[in-house]
Amino acid sequence: MSEYDNTNRGAIWPNDRMRDGKKDPEFTGSLNVDGVDYWVSAWKRKADAKQGAPSLSFSVNRKDANTTSRKEYASKAEQRRHESQQPDFDDDIPF
Repeated sequence: MSEYDNTNRGAIWPNDRMRDGKKDPEFTGSLNVDGVDYWVSAWKRKADAKQGAPSLSFSVNRKDANTTSRKEYASKAEQRRHESQQPDFDDDIPF
């Protein structure tokens, strides 16, 4: 029996880990595009006169090969952001 091919497919579910007062997504899930996996977050948008119906707003972030969960992915992304702001003091002293 062949394995199911998830290429170019994805799904989102209601976020059961939302915190009060935070801007957490109402839906979370994953997506595969051309063999690359991504985390997906979605927020409900209110209907306005122009659109006429409610819609969803999406955010997509590439999954790292070294992470297994969204929380772990977020902490590694924060660590990389912090490290990129650190000055490099490994220069040779010119005298």
